[in-house]
Amino acid sequence: MKKLITMGILALMTTTVMAQGSDSYIVKTKGVKKVETPKTDAKQVAGSTTQEADKPQDFVGRNFPRYGLCDWQDGMRFMVLPEKYDMLVNTFRDESNNKEVSNGYFRRKVMVYRGHAVGSNGRARLNFTCQDDNKQYYFELPNGNYEDYCYNKIGVPTLAYLGDVDIARSLLVGKTLVTTTTDYYVDTDYESDAADLVKVEKGQKVKVVAVGVGTRSFPVKIIVEGKDGSEFFQNVAMSKTNCGMRDDEFIVDNAKHLFYGSFTFEEEDERQQSASLGDYAQYMNKTVHLKYPTTMKVIRNGAGSRVVTMAKETTFRIDGMRPVRNSRYVTLTLSETVTGRLYTKNVTFKNENVTGDIDGQKEDYFGYLFSEGSGKTPVKTHTRRRR
Repeated sequence: MKKLITMGILALMTTTVMAQGSDSYIVKTKGVKKVETPKTDAKQVAGSTTQEADKPQDFVGRNFPRYGLCDWQDGMRFMVLPEKYDMLVNTFRDESNNKEVSNGYFRRKVMVYRGHAVGSNGRARLNFTCQDDNKQYYFELPNGNYEDYCYNKIGVPTLAYLGDVDIARSLLVGKTLVTTTTDYYVDTDYESDAADLVKVEKGQKVKVVAVGVGTRSFPVKIIVEGKDGSEFFQNVAMSKTNCGMRDDEFIVDNAKHLFYGSFTFEEEDERQQSASLGDYAQYMNKTVHLKYPTTMKVIRNGAGSRVVTMAKETTFRIDGMRPVRNSRYVTLTLSETVTGRLYTKNVTFKNENVTGDIDGQKEDYFGYLFSEGSGKTPVKTHTRRRR
């Protein structure tokens, strides 16, 4: 019964989105001509299949069920996104004449799965309808029968799963996320997939402005707007359906191509940061003053804009504390009690001796730099740092 319900949902989803052109999945960052993306009701498909027993129940685990090839259902939709090496070996054959068709012809076309069968030559095949030309095609399995092939993770070359894109679009557009890495991309050309790598501040709040299709391995392209109004994106794998990669390959440089490798939700980030603070939380909202002059960043319009030197005895209130990921440092947000100006300072609460860098290490140590309570009126509030 559950399987019939699942198939019904997929069939309804197919009927709903058939009129939606494949170009609606092509989204680009600001500066490149963008395509309006119509809303879809593909959210219905979320959770429509049984998830893996060990799948964590986070945002991805709840909403993006993984479909192994053996679990594919009629009506599942994919976009053909060939890589360079896919131009050498064709993926599909025309059902009417059994001839191979160039992958270049199918680029950015939508293929709808129609089940598997055995051809007249005795070889297993996966059948598809091309949504763009309404013709029938098939992918002939390279070796073995269907049951043997469907249990591996090779899948079907060139196909990016659009189910994840539809769900992500319905759930993420307009939401506020927080960046969890520094490497993202900016589009440089609408017609191609050319993009430049850009460095972005980790822990920055961003707004999702568009979701489209990325690549076969990382099908969901998430475009966000940063605090300065600039746009950048990351291609991520959600369910990993037909991504062609093993789970243990999402490490090192590929780690950012998982959703949580590049983003987290604002509320999740706050919970994580609060939990990470641990004993440091006792310092929140405390009044402290400088025992020695030190450099800080001035916060202007929500961002650190320049470095200044703060005088001894300057008094602050600790308004915020954020652990710096993968380090022993904590970023303090400090408001000067006299002027109300905001500053940030990276400090450590662990007094560890660093051979050859004692002075630098001392200045970063909270207990060396600050004392509780208000200080005496400093001679100067702050001065520009010499360059």
